[in-house]
Amino acid sequence: MSLRFHPLPGLPRALRPRCRELLCLLVVAVTVSPGAGLCPAACICATDIVSCTNKNLSRVPGSLFRWIKRLDMSYNRIGLLDPEWIPAPFGKLNTLIIRHNNITNISAGSFSTTPNLKCLDLSSNKLKAVESPVFQELKVLEVLLLYNNHISSLDPSAFGGLFQLQKLYLSGNFLTRFPMDLYVGRFKLAELTFLDVSYNRIPFLPTNRISLVPEKQLRGIHLHGNPFFCDCSLHSLLMFWYRRHFSSVMDFKNGYTCRLWSDSRHSHQVLLLQDGLLNCSDSIVNGSFRALGFIYEAQVGERLVVHCDSKTAGSNTDFKWVSPDNTLLEPDKELKNFRVFPNGTLVIESPRFEDAGVYSCIAMNRQRLLNETVDVTINVSNLTINRSHAHEAFNTAFTTLAACVASIILVLLYLYLTPCPCRCRAKRQKNALNQSNAHSSVLGPGLAGDVPAEGRKAGAGKRVVFLEPLKDTAAGQNGKVRFFPSDTVIAEGILKSSRVKSDSDSVNSVFSDTPFVAST
Repeated sequence: MSLRFHPLPGLPRALRPRCRELLCLLVVAVTVSPGAGLCPAACICATDIVSCTNKNLSRVPGSLFRWIKRLDMSYNRIGLLDPEWIPAPFGKLNTLIIRHNNITNISAGSFSTTPNLKCLDLSSNKLKAVESPVFQELKVLEVLLLYNNHISSLDPSAFGGLFQLQKLYLSGNFLTRFPMDLYVGRFKLAELTFLDVSYNRIPFLPTNRISLVPEKQLRGIHLHGNPFFCDCSLHSLLMFWYRRHFSSVMDFKNGYTCRLWSDSRHSHQVLLLQDGLLNCSDSIVNGSFRALGFIYEAQVGERLVVHCDSKTAGSNTDFKWVSPDNTLLEPDKELKNFRVFPNGTLVIESPRFEDAGVYSCIAMNRQRLLNETVDVTINVSNLTINRSHAHEAFNTAFTTLAACVASIILVLLYLYLTPCPCRCRAKRQKNALNQSNAHSSVLGPGLAGDVPAEGRKAGAGKRVVFLEPLKDTAAGQNGKVRFFPSDTVIAEGILKSSRVKSDSDSVNSVFSDTPFVAST
C-alpha cells in the first residue's frame, strides 16, 4: 500500500496574508489600545473634537487622544485649577471650554500642559479675583472669556505675557473700576482690540487717561449696562464715540444709562446718549477733545495745519487722507488748497466753509502690517463776522449799563443833595432869634403870657427893632433908657415862656408898636 500526499488547494493570492500587512494591523491595534488614548466612556469624540460635558467630572480624563484640538468640559464639578488637573500634555489643543463649573481659584502652572491654547472659556464660574501670574504660559492666547463670574479685582500682571490676546470678556462681574492697566503701563496688551466690561459696577471712567488709548482699541471697548453717575465728561466721551460711529456705542445705544439724583434720597435712570443731558453744551462736549487733536477750529482764509495722531507712525508708515467728499489726498500731491506731507500732516492753505467736515487719516505700517484710521473734525468759521457781532453786542451792553449807572446817580443826587426850603428857613429864623436875644433889651416888665391873643396876632409878621439909648442927659420920662437890675431875670423869663409858641409869636409877644418909657 502506498501513500500519496496531495496538496490542499491553496487560497487565492489576493487573499493570502502577508507579513507586512500583519505588522500594520498589529501597529494599529497597539495604537488604539485603551492605554494609548481611546475615547472615554464619559465623553463624545469626533476626530479632533472631544466633548465631556455634564458628566460630574473633577478633572480632565487621562485617556484622551493626544492630538485633539478642541475639548469641552462644561457643566461638571471642577472646583480648582492646579498643575495636576490636566494629567497629560495636549500640544495641539487650541480651544478649551470649562464654563459652568465651580471654579473658585486658578493656580500658577494650571495651563502648562496646554501651551498652544488660542481660546480659553472660563465663563459662568465662581472666580472672585484674577491674581498673578496664572496665564503666563499661554503665549499665543487670542480669546479669553471670564464673563459671568464674581470677579471684583484684577491684577494687571495676571495678563502679563499674553502678547497675542485680542478679545477679553469681563461682563457680568463685580468690577468697580475700569481696567485701565490693560492699555497703559508695564502689562499693557498692545493687540487687545475688544474689551467687554458691560454690566459691572463701574460708576465713572478715567476720561483723561482713556484719551491715551489708540483708536483701534477704543473702538472695541463695551461699557453698556454699568451704573454710571451722570457727568458731562462721560456724556461728551460717549457722544464723541457715537459721532465717530463706534460699533460698541452704536449697537448698544439704549444700554448706556446714568443715575440722575433729583434730591438726596431719590434718583432715576436716564439715557446718556441724548442731546441736552445736564445742559452739557456742544462746547463742553467738544472742548475736551479739541486738545486731543480730534476737533480743529479753522478760520476762513487762514492756513490750518492738522496732524495725524496715529500710534503706528514711524519710518515705515505711509499716510493718506480722505476728505468729507471722499477725495483721496496723498503726500506730495497738491489738490486745490490741500497738501499732505510724508509724516501725515495735512495742510489746508485757505479753508472755506465747504471744507468743513470729518477728515480720515489712514496710517499703513509696512513693517508691522498694521492699518489705523484716525478721524478728525474740522469746523470752519468767519472770524471777522464773529468779531463784528461780538463788538456790537459789547457796545449795546455797555451803553445799557452806563445808562443804568447814570440813572442811579441822578436819583441819589435828587434824594440826598437837593436843599429843603422849609428846614433851611426854620434854621435861619432860629439863628436870627438867638442873635436878637443876645443883643436886645427887655423894654417892658410884663411877661409874654400877659399879652392878649389879639395883640400877638396883630404883631405877627413884624420885624425886631433894636433901640439905641438917647443922648439927652436931661431927666425926664423920654430921656435915657435905664436898665433895672431885675431886667435880666425878666428877660430870661420871657425867653423861657416864649418857647411854648412858635418863634415868630415869641418875638411879637415881646415887642409891640407902642414905645416904652422906663419908669423913674
